[in-house]
Amino acid sequence: MGIVITASATATHTDPGTPASAVDLAGRAARRCLAHARVSPSGVGVLVNVGVYRENNTFEPALAALVQKETGINPDYLADPQPAAGFSFDLMDGACGVLSAVQAGQSLLATGTTERLLITAADVHPGGDASRDPDYPYADLAGAFLLERDADPDTGFGPVRHYGGGDRPTDVAGYLDLDTMGSGGRSRITVHRTPGHEQRTGELAAAAVAAYTGEFGLDAGRTLVIGPDAPAGVGDGPGGGRPHTAAPVLGYLHALESARPEGVDTLLFVTAGAGPRAAVASYRPQGW
Repeated sequence: MGIVITASATATHTDPGTPASAVDLAGRAARRCLAHARVSPSGVGVLVNVGVYRENNTFEPALAALVQKETGINPDYLADPQPAAGFSFDLMDGACGVLSAVQAGQSLLATGTTERLLITAADVHPGGDASRDPDYPYADLAGAFLLERDADPDTGFGPVRHYGGGDRPTDVAGYLDLDTMGSGGRSRITVHRTPGHEQRTGELAAAAVAAYTGEFGLDAGRTLVIGPDAPAGVGDGPGGGRPHTAAPVLGYLHALESARPEGVDTLLFVTAGAGPRAAVASYRPQGW
């Protein structure tokens, strides 16, 4: 039995007249994802929401519950008591959030806890528009994966592995600077990135890929790596920001839409970020 991606989708902030909302973007990505799969919201048993940056620096209540409502998943238990639908939770794991959610989803699906699991990933500038903050590095966007079981054991995700960066301090940190936030703190965020962090993050990701392929004996010639940065063609988001938590979804869609290199039958997701940490998981799409 394999755990496969049944559908995927993204959503971007396209209306500069309204503030960007992580809940709205995640909800739109989720609805598009379900529409692609031709699955009704009531068919989703568990929703896992990941992401770091939210409108107004919201931390409570859990955004997963708000995304669940936005998606239309079991909004009224008394009116529509679906026993297998309506459980949701946030999973905060930075840039590695999507793969950590996949890892949790593998356990929930393999044990029959749910038939379908929806992952949403969204980041937005706390002020509602990333394009207005030249120092903020990420785009206002979201992505979604719908996961299900498949009878073919040779398809779907392999094990998810996590790798640390040793004793090296993190190169990236997003935080509220209490000394400078003033009365507008809810709309501000400080993102500190050490010079040269992109190279070091790339080195960590490369080391994680080498460790993973060595452990599971993957053939590099038959493997396409979906890295922590979106590939060429899906790179910059609104305002020039880079994808963050939703990068694996963008990379996956790009891989499916592009011509498959000859001999390639496996994708390798790798994410890396603050911690410093990296996560890696192999994936064999259906029909490859």
